[in-house]
This record gives sequence, structure tokens and C-alpha cells, in this order.
Amino acid sequence: MKPIWIADDDHAIRFVLEKALARDGLAARSFTNARDVLAALDDSAPQVLVTDIRMPGGSGIDLLAKVKERLPGLPVIIMTAYSDLDSAVSSFQGGAFEYLPKPFDVNKAVELIRRALDESLREEVADASQAEVPEMLGQAPAMQDVFRAIGRLSQSVVTVLVTGESGSGKELVARALHKHSPRADGPFVAINTAAIPKDLLESELFGHERGAFTGAQATRRGRFEQADGGSLFLDEIGDMPLELQTRLLRVLSDGQFYRVGGHAPLRSNVRVIAATHQNLEERVRQGAFREDLYHRLNVIRLRLPALRERRDDIPALTRFFLAKSARELSVEVKRISEPALRQLMQFDFPGNVRQLENICHWLTVMAPAQVIEAKDLPPELQGAAPPAVREAPDAASAPAAAPPLPAASAAPRSGDWLAGLEAESLALLQAGEPQVWDTLTRQFEARLIQAALAVTRGRRIEAAQKLGIGRNTITRKIQELGLED
Repeated sequence: MKPIWIADDDHAIRFVLEKALARDGLAARSFTNARDVLAALDDSAPQVLVTDIRMPGGSGIDLLAKVKERLPGLPVIIMTAYSDLDSAVSSFQGGAFEYLPKPFDVNKAVELIRRALDESLREEVADASQAEVPEMLGQAPAMQDVFRAIGRLSQSVVTVLVTGESGSGKELVARALHKHSPRADGPFVAINTAAIPKDLLESELFGHERGAFTGAQATRRGRFEQADGGSLFLDEIGDMPLELQTRLLRVLSDGQFYRVGGHAPLRSNVRVIAATHQNLEERVRQGAFREDLYHRLNVIRLRLPALRERRDDIPALTRFFLAKSARELSVEVKRISEPALRQLMQFDFPGNVRQLENICHWLTVMAPAQVIEAKDLPPELQGAAPPAVREAPDAASAPAAAPPLPAASAAPRSGDWLAGLEAESLALLQAGEPQVWDTLTRQFEARLIQAALAVTRGRRIEAAQKLGIGRNTITRKIQELGLED
């Protein structure tokens, strides 16, 4: 993660913010004037820029305009001791993320910087995800049925429910449905309802008014507003809490909703595409999913086949992902031998297409020659059980250098790692080792985070989502555990 830049001619302000950010585990870089900031942008860029509005050598408003020309997505926070209307209006008209009047409470300032940081990281992941989405490939009959269905729906904006196992490419189908629909010129907004904490999901979907809850310092548009005129992809809809299912049903029925803390109804013209790996009929029988919402979503259902049901597509997908990994790593594309391909085609891929992509990335890094042979494939493809506990990659090495881990949906192969943990605990306790709890907890957390980063190729927000922890938590843990690149 890049540092936060602070531009202010007041040494005391720079010092206080630097120390406060350091206590929060955030790196900072300071400047005394706008000219130095612009010069530094020639070689590097910040994650967030915090700038005073009045400095020698150029105002913060002028700096904001010049920075936005070069880095339009960079969150910029404007500070000023002159709390007048013109300053506030100029800041927001120039595209500032927020306006911070002096004197300010340091904790509130750090909280604001954290929000800007989260927004910056979210945009980076969204951009990266958009750039990395591969084309939909598949000659197998099951995939051709999916392609035909997308074609038939190309002139429709009807609600679609996409079902399929984790990693099978449901978001790709949703993007294709949007791209080939009358709403193609509108936004495509995706949200994984299972990856967002229950108490934040309502705000993510419907937005919130300023002051609606602690930390809501500004009005925020939700995903329904962001997707107005386009498509909203609700992934893992089967995990949505029941009380939010009621609100979603109301939006789907009449197109109206309220922001959290709001009193005025809002309308949104959105095509909803939902997806789940769960059996929604069973969830309805269990009382975990509303039957009326199920029928509202299940207008058209598309079932995406698992990779083991379309083994004929594995060679084409493998070559595609090998070429993609080579581009990302700026290396020559590796070829794969026919015996290696045959062995790949015999594997069941519990993690589906996502697991195959991870394996191809690993092979690009770890295979010793330009031609990948069967012996170069990772252990789980060799017919032998992989080690109970893998060595996670060194923090300073590329995350993709770790062997691909089993998909999250696969059942654990054994409890050997628990036996190993127990043995290690007993040995440390019997040896009188101090702080055994802290020692083993740090090792456990480090391995979990390293494994998640290996699967997501270093993308921290996605790793946090997979682990079920917050974005701030994974950043703090990486710093505490010394896992920084």
C-alpha cells in the first residue's frame, strides 16, 4: 500500500498527523508546499492526499485541480483554518473527498483518512477486477447452452438468477448479460452480499444519510443508486439476512427504497442479476430465504456448469490462463505438454475455473522449463495428497509463488494439522516457553494471511473478504506481523 501524503506549511500539523497515522500503522510522507507535491508525483503517488488550503507556492485548491488531472481517482482531503463557505464549495467542486476544518480532533482526522483509504483501495480492486476478467471460453455443450441463453436474453432486462458452484464464473455470466443487454451503456455494479458484515450490508445496498449512525459523516449513495440505469449483480444472494431480504423484495416490487436514516423515498431503475452456489429451494424450506423473494428473483435461471462437467474446455482455459499470467508477470508464455493436459483433465477441480487459474499462475512462476510437463504439476494434481500444512510464501516474495491452495468449498482432507498444533503446544508448554498463546497465535494468523494473499495474488481487500475479516484488520495484522512486502 502506498503512503498517505500530507501537505502543510505548519510543522506542528505535519508532526501530529504523521505520529497519529504511525500509531494506526499507516505510512506517511510530508511536504511543505504544493510545488514539492507535484514534483514528487513524477516518481510516485500516494494512496490518499491530505493538503492545507493555503500554503506558500500555490493553494490547496490549485493543487487539487492539478492532482485530479493526473490522478482522477485519488481521494484528496482539504484542510483549512478558514472555515468559510467559499472554501468548502471550492473543495467539493474540485472533486475533494472531504473538507476538514481546523482545528480538528486528531482521532476524527485519522478516521476520515481511513475512510478515504478504504475508498481508494476499493477503487483499485474494482479496477483490477475489471481489467482481469477473462473472456468467457467454452466449447463444451453445457457452456454452449449458457451462451445461447445469454444471446436469447440480449434484448431483455428481465431479472436473472445464476446458479453454480463457487469459482465457476457466475460474475462473468452477469457481466456478459449486462454487456449484451439494452443497458450496456449504463453502469455494472457488483456486490458480494456474503463478504460484507450484516450491520454494514444495508448501508452498502441502499446508502445512508449523514449522521444516520456513528461514523456516517457524509451522505453516501448505495449500490442501487450507483447502478441506476444499469445492472446490479448481487452475488451469494442465498446468504443475505432475512430482514434485508424484505427490503430487497420491496425494491424489486416497486422500485422504491430509503437510505439508512432517510425519510424521502428514492427510485432506482436497475436490472438485478443474482447469483448463488446454494440450493435456494432448500433455503426456502429451512425458513432461511423468503419464498416470495425467491420467486421474484427466479424469473429466468441460468445454471453454470462445474469445470468437471466441461472437461473438454480445460485445454483452452489452461492456455488462456497461462498467457494471461505471463502478461501479468512480464515473462514468456509457457507451453503445456499433452501428458500434462491429460492429467489436468482428470482432476475434479473442486474450486472450478478459479482454481485452474490459480494453478496456471503458480505454474508460470514455479515450473522449471518453458514446457510444462506432468511432473511439474502441483501435488494435488499428482494423485498424491498434499502436505497437511504447506509452507506459505515468504512475505518478501511474490504471493503467487505459493502452491495453489484447495478451494474453500472443498472438505478438509484430515485433522493432522490440529494434531501438529497440539504437539507443538505441548512441547512449548513443557519447555516453559513464555507467552505460548501469543507465539502460536501470531504464527497461525501469519500463515492464514499469507495463504489468502497467495490465493488472491496479493490483493489485500479480496484476501480479507475470503478470510471474513475487515479491510482495516488485514492491513493492521500485516503490519503487526511484519508481513509487509
